[in-house]
Amino acid sequence: MKISEISGRITAILVLAVISAMLILTVYGEKEDFSVSENRELASFPVFSVSALVDGSYGKQLESYITDHFYRREKWVSAQARIESSVCEKIVNGVYVNDEMLLDAEISSRQVRQKNIDSINTFFRNYNGTLYFTAVPTSSGVYTEMLPEYLLTNPEKKQINFLYEGLSDDIRKIDTYNILRMLNNNYIYYRNDSRITSYGAYYIYRTVIQKLGFQSLSYNKYTIRHVTSDFRGNLYSRCLYDKTKSDILDVYSYPGGAEVTSCTAYKNNGITYRKTLNDEKFLSGGDMYRMYIGEEEPFIRIKTSVNNNKKLLLIKDSYADCFIQFLIQHYSEIAVISPEDMAKPLSNFINPDNYEQTLFLFGINSMDNENLFDLLNS
Repeated sequence: MKISEISGRITAILVLAVISAMLILTVYGEKEDFSVSENRELASFPVFSVSALVDGSYGKQLESYITDHFYRREKWVSAQARIESSVCEKIVNGVYVNDEMLLDAEISSRQVRQKNIDSINTFFRNYNGTLYFTAVPTSSGVYTEMLPEYLLTNPEKKQINFLYEGLSDDIRKIDTYNILRMLNNNYIYYRNDSRITSYGAYYIYRTVIQKLGFQSLSYNKYTIRHVTSDFRGNLYSRCLYDKTKSDILDVYSYPGGAEVTSCTAYKNNGITYRKTLNDEKFLSGGDMYRMYIGEEEPFIRIKTSVNNNKKLLLIKDSYADCFIQFLIQHYSEIAVISPEDMAKPLSNFINPDNYEQTLFLFGINSMDNENLFDLLNS
């Protein structure tokens, strides 16, 4: 037998042994229900039925289960991301990977839904107070120069303009895009997440709070605490590309200023509980960003020691979570509504007319969800 044939057989045996070992470890290895790195539930073992076998759903569920629980899967996915970014197009699972910063490569596939514009206008027509709207671009909308031109056929600046043009003339639109573009040499966005940092949120706050009728507080009066330098956010969870430096989560406090006196969360089933803003227990979980506001609930009522009887209704998505800490010094009460988490109409939680000011603050990417405000006017 020739040496080349022997070598080929040995290679085949080794490959087969490795594959067999991986399958055994996959089948008999310890299983997890949740992936911390990807911040998602993993597939459970499918329940067998003849109908599921016949229509093919059982096979798909079994494939998902094996894929999710393949031995050391996250290491393989991370290695694959590195290889793909080195030898071919730098897009992994819809994320444009870069050692400096991860960016969402799917921004141009999203659009502002007319249904959302109509819902906001309807809310405004039925509301007796003053309405403000702030659309925040994602990191991909601000750092456009880092993306290839072909990914920018529908840039977020264009999407924001379309949104603002469709809103009623009497709704007060607040620009954040140009402010963030001017500051893009600073740490205003996370490297591994599409959202603004607390530093970026501060500069949005400076503009927003003046529109709301207050004087913004000076940056150097705040005490800034770095609660972790190991944050990897929603973009990392999609691609597991780990060559980009991890991020810092900051908490801002104002020494000698107002404090939160109570923070009550309201669930869809009517149950209420006390919660804590900036709850650091979430730093040990899969979604560290939850630290800013804790578990997302449809309604959170925040009361402070500010003695001015001014109340704000904040209707928001997660882009506002690190922004809320700057509102504490200006309002005696802040009602926080998260439409994405509502399973009942807004009227089940609050009467908006009890608040003289309402601020909508959303990432522009949320406007692609045409069902976002379904329960706003019910």
